[in-house]
Amino acid sequence: MRPLQISAETALALSKKLGIPLENLMHMPQHILMQKIAELSQSDNHSEQESPENKDGKES
Repeated sequence: MRPLQISAETALALSKKLGIPLENLMHMPQHILMQKIAELSQSDNHSEQESPENKDGKES
């Protein structure tokens, strides 16, 4: 299996966000990585809905 075809900046950002060592991330199967990114996106959306803020940055 060949390494993922993503930029170095993207790989570093994903590694930090997912908490996965860079080496593991680069050799992770693409379908597994896409699943983890989807889970991360869902958790980010869920956390935004729990603590909505108005335009002034204050909690409503």
